[in-house]
Amino acid sequence: MLSLTTHLVPLVLAGLLGWTGSVKLFDRDTVRQAPRTALARMLRSSERAVLVLRAVGAVELLLTAGLLALPASPVPGAATAVLGAGFLAYLGYGRALAPESSCGCSANEDTPITWRAFARAAVVLAGGATAAASHGAWWSTLSERPGGSLLFLAVAAVVLTALSADPDRWWLLPLRRLGLRVRGHPLFGTGRGDHVPVAASVELLERSLAWQTASPVVRSGLLDHWEEDGWRILLYSGVHGTRKEARPVSVLFALDATAGRDSPGEPVVRVSCVDADSGEPVAQEVLNAVPVRRALPTVG
Repeated sequence: MLSLTTHLVPLVLAGLLGWTGSVKLFDRDTVRQAPRTALARMLRSSERAVLVLRAVGAVELLLTAGLLALPASPVPGAATAVLGAGFLAYLGYGRALAPESSCGCSANEDTPITWRAFARAAVVLAGGATAAASHGAWWSTLSERPGGSLLFLAVAAVVLTALSADPDRWWLLPLRRLGLRVRGHPLFGTGRGDHVPVAASVELLERSLAWQTASPVVRSGLLDHWEEDGWRILLYSGVHGTRKEARPVSVLFALDATAGRDSPGEPVVRVSCVDADSGEPVAQEVLNAVPVRRALPTVG
């Protein structure tokens, strides 16, 4: 059983890295998701985050080819272990720097960094070390022990799926939404015009063009929120400028308090960025690309 596991680990890793690498490199959602990742906060640029994600995807696909074609060579496995260690370091730093941001591990997740991301990175590290010590070919093991091999691969697929955030999106979230539609939200009414939960407004905001444009200035999660004239105002802190010219700012977003993810059309988002000390508007060049009806009132 030990030899079977050791010989098939390169095949399992190739499947995992092939999937995540393909999504990062080829999926159009990479550009949309990059501003929400901890990587964008680290690099202070959504564009650079996209380039790094694409590069990591290319590396993952290269390792996939090596694991499939050279399973008996220690080089692909050792390189995969190094990649897994790098993932763990990145996740630890990203969790500390921006706990509300996603990791971008598969480039189509928008949930914060959780234990699942760390577990997947640990699997890559341990699997790479195991593959480096393997001296057999996975295709030989498949032909010699097909029953045990298929069972092992099935179990591995179940484990990797359980460690992915995607199952929540596949069936848990749709079931929860259906339950809310049938029973109504426990905190808010179901009639037309009722306000949606703040978390729904935050999710809607983070999917908008306004957030993608202003996110390079934002340096915090949601700090405060209130409602005014039918608008829900969300307050974040941020930094405008670089080095000696950097100064703290308050970034305010406002959107319809009744708008949710299922609302038709793109939400209208109002944006204002003001100096945290003086309350004077700043960073207009950052916000010019945002579809804004009017600026929000300054914050004292």
